[in-house]
Amino acid sequence: MKKWFKPFKLAAMAACIGLTATAVQAEKLGYPEKEELKFGFIKLTDMAPIAVAYENGYFEDEGLYVTIEAQANWKVLLDGVIDGRLDGAHMLAGQPIAATMGFGTKADIITPFSMDLNGNGITVSNEVWEQMKPNIPKQADGRPVHPIKADALKPVVEKYKDDGKPFNMGMVFPVSTHNYELRYWLAAGGIHPGYYAPHKGDVSGQIDADAFLSVTPPPQMPATLEAGTIYGYCVGEPWNQQAVFKGIGVPVVTDYEIWKDNPEKVFGITKQFAEKYPNTTVRLTRALIRAAQWLDANNNANRPAAVKILSKSNYVGADYDVIANSMTGTFEYEKGDVREVPDFNVFFRYNATYPYYSDAIWYLTQMRRWGQISEDKPDDWYKDLAKKVYRPDIYEKAAKSLIKEGLVMSKDFPDFSEEDGYRDPQTHFIDNIVYDGTQPNAYINKFSIGLKQGDKL
Repeated sequence: MKKWFKPFKLAAMAACIGLTATAVQAEKLGYPEKEELKFGFIKLTDMAPIAVAYENGYFEDEGLYVTIEAQANWKVLLDGVIDGRLDGAHMLAGQPIAATMGFGTKADIITPFSMDLNGNGITVSNEVWEQMKPNIPKQADGRPVHPIKADALKPVVEKYKDDGKPFNMGMVFPVSTHNYELRYWLAAGGIHPGYYAPHKGDVSGQIDADAFLSVTPPPQMPATLEAGTIYGYCVGEPWNQQAVFKGIGVPVVTDYEIWKDNPEKVFGITKQFAEKYPNTTVRLTRALIRAAQWLDANNNANRPAAVKILSKSNYVGADYDVIANSMTGTFEYEKGDVREVPDFNVFFRYNATYPYYSDAIWYLTQMRRWGQISEDKPDDWYKDLAKKVYRPDIYEKAAKSLIKEGLVMSKDFPDFSEEDGYRDPQTHFIDNIVYDGTQPNAYINKFSIGLKQGDKL
């Protein structure tokens, strides 16, 4: 295993052998202060940038020697980063935000890199699907019209309620995108997903609920659905397609249809790690940017190779065909109903890797909407917290150095001279409500279901 030459050795040898471009660039960027690293992940296809950076040698190009280790669940993963067992990890976008805020675990976690857009779906059991179908408009060919709204599920949930049966659904973690996307979809269809009240010691998230959401680890979703413990779930791939593959459920909507090009996972490290190892932090960000670019290059031409990597047991470990169902630009809803969804997984295009403050603020608005943030906060509170967690300054340094080396092109990145960290107002939501990250309280007040300014349980 090769190691970096130290600067004094380079200086001594320069006259004799000449410095390579890589060595010169190494000195400019600064040598990694910590070379041997361990990263954690959960078995989902959106961990792909980490696997690709490892398999394609991008980490080694930066002088980083990385071990990658699957984690049992999101809490174990977060705890591993906090206690130093892991140097960094594939994280739910809400985890660094919630930890910094002190919801659940208190710790200063930052992200210099957003890992992907989209990638999730909502699946229901075959029995629930049969009850939903009469409520869904049909195309001329008899297939359901998409996107399927939760309006079609509402009569089903009401019948369960009338029969005295709780309508149980699964999501992966209280501060996961999946939780907020499932809640968003349900509420847009008039189904209340319940409130949290941490100030009262109630973190169930089921106060006033029509549908009862609880945590299930992603790989266990299909089996839990099959057992009848839950009637539906929101999860990342390949666990929606696995339900189709096993014939036990039907994905009814993707998160691309709930919120087009929504941010999903991030790469999380502690603030202390970034401060102690600044060169290492920039270098690991460089490796991840290169991996994300490779994943989306040439209209997803590398996706079959990526699926082959992910299907290995040490990564996602699902069948090649199951992973390929979504990773290669298609998505299968009801068995045999395969549709083109080229942006189901986005890793690089549309500035997917840039850590936008407005992305962080959206998660905070949903935490407030559902009671995880118990009391009103001024707009500046949302913005200040976002700036503590999302670190475009680190990202920019990594990206600019890659552009200078000719490894990436400037046109594929935001204009760093003008970028303020806020996306333009986003309009592509399933309920047509516009999101402007610069006005979080005004956004929260737009929803008919959920807490608003002045509300406290």
